[in-house]
Amino acid sequence: MKTLELDIVSAEASIFKGEVSFVVVTGSAGELGIHPGHAPLLTALKPGQIRATLKDGKEEVFYMSGGMLEVQPTMVSILADTALRADDLDEAAALSAKLHAEKILQEKTDGMEYSRALAELAEAAAQLRAISLLRDKIKKMH
Repeated sequence: MKTLELDIVSAEASIFKGEVSFVVVTGSAGELGIHPGHAPLLTALKPGQIRATLKDGKEEVFYMSGGMLEVQPTMVSILADTALRADDLDEAAALSAKLHAEKILQEKTDGMEYSRALAELAEAAAQLRAISLLRDKIKKMH
């Protein structure tokens, strides 16, 4: 089986480094799947999940708040603003952030506050999707 080296780093730390057979990320133009042999690519990433299929077939899920993706013939590098393994996400904190952002949006505050609330809402929603995906995966295992 052909594999790619996947390297996920944030400003704080290296999040993951290993061989994968497939990676899915949320690019600026939508969801993007990368197999070994993918054409070289450099693109911005939106807040969302990184789903990596390891060479043993298991899937690892990560959450990122945005960043850049670079695809080389044998390597995929993701430079994330912030990134976490999905099982490290805090569902209560994500729900709280989502509700707070929705409240600000309903109050129709000034432009700067509004755009920050939209960004916070997108980030919280992406975290909740990652938690939900992880929960579904755990249910299937039991």
